[in-house]
Amino acid sequence: MTKFDFSNRDSFGSKFGVIAAAAGSAIGLGNIWRFPYVVGENGGAAFLLVYLFFVISIGIPVMLSEFIIGRSAQRNPVGSFKKLAPGKPWYLVGLMGVGAAFMILAFYTVVAGWTLEYLYQSIINGFEGKTPDQISKMFDTFRGSARPIIWFLIFMLFTAGIVIAGVKNGIEKYTKVLMPVLLLILVIISIRSLTLPGAGEGLRFLFHPDFSKITPKVILEALGQAFFSLSIGMGTLITYGSYINKKENLTNTAISVTFADTFIAIIAGIAIFPAVFAFGIPPASEEGLVYITLPVIFEQMTGGYFFSLMFFVLLSVAALTSTISVLEVIVAYMSEELNITRKQATFLGTASVAVLGLFASNSAAVFNVLNFTSATILLPLGGLLIVLFIGWYYNREKVKSEMTNQGTIDVWLYKPFMFLVKYLAPIAIGAVFLYGLGIF
Repeated sequence: MTKFDFSNRDSFGSKFGVIAAAAGSAIGLGNIWRFPYVVGENGGAAFLLVYLFFVISIGIPVMLSEFIIGRSAQRNPVGSFKKLAPGKPWYLVGLMGVGAAFMILAFYTVVAGWTLEYLYQSIINGFEGKTPDQISKMFDTFRGSARPIIWFLIFMLFTAGIVIAGVKNGIEKYTKVLMPVLLLILVIISIRSLTLPGAGEGLRFLFHPDFSKITPKVILEALGQAFFSLSIGMGTLITYGSYINKKENLTNTAISVTFADTFIAIIAGIAIFPAVFAFGIPPASEEGLVYITLPVIFEQMTGGYFFSLMFFVLLSVAALTSTISVLEVIVAYMSEELNITRKQATFLGTASVAVLGLFASNSAAVFNVLNFTSATILLPLGGLLIVLFIGWYYNREKVKSEMTNQGTIDVWLYKPFMFLVKYLAPIAIGAVFLYGLGIF
């Protein structure tokens, strides 16, 4: 069997393509669905300030660490650690990331399929004339039918169709279109939300901090949201980093992606909270916020049909930009480590995830196990080991070389970055890990 030809390995073709793809990976349902709910549950603006602090102090260093590993090795997550730490067990970190990618894609695409159902209901005006109780029952009835499986499989096919086309002609080409569309729709919905009577209460909740709300639980929740919202710990950014041209400034790229992810999350809050407060809805409504509460709001809102349609297009696009990045982790691993073609790897990866996803779609227990194992154990553990690798194991000169593009640019952040990945990031991620396990 011939070995994978790394000399012809695909890569991103432009700086905007890199940022669009990496930001698309980070920006997903978590930004538009989970972020507003977590902010609502943890007191609003005070939580937001703590979250922003952790995004800057922890999120950027961890993301940059993944980019450095990927671009240094120009391999998939497993191959990267094999190349950078030959003969050492560090490659298990990469395997853990690939395993997390399998689990996340299986249950995440199930939820992404729900967005297609609600997009369909928006198109046919299925919410018209429905009471809040009827809309709530619509969600329960849908979950108990065969339709989630159908939508899940359709979403997997969309994802595979983009990934199979390659990095430049698939992922980069589509994310360069999808990300501006996502932003445009979100801004339009935000403007409409701000025009609702009583919308000011939502803005006060989001931007007027009550510091008495900051508790140890809120701090850990903010750290966890910052960590998970940036798509860290499962090898996605190592994989994408391996496709980044050696001329690109990795530090600027990490900052740009983090800014885009945070900006979208805040805009999502502006889109949702004024509407929620205008209609007297509790801000902490979990999954019901998107699939029950917002359809109720759209039904009562002037122009609700149009905005319901736009919102569920937005959710579908956000989900798609994330699922393609997760499938790419699996495809890169399979094609390079199993020495098979990209097409074969895409078919094999998609089929494997589809089987696991069918179980997740049919069983709440399987869904919850996949969610807990990946999000609570594998991702923070992967992120912890990644920063330990960069901070304590990998050659400092090689780290500096990647950050400075082989000494061609000046990066004053190198020393602060090394301090953060050696000391602060491991402690913070370790705290999230232990908190997720219920140890404190």
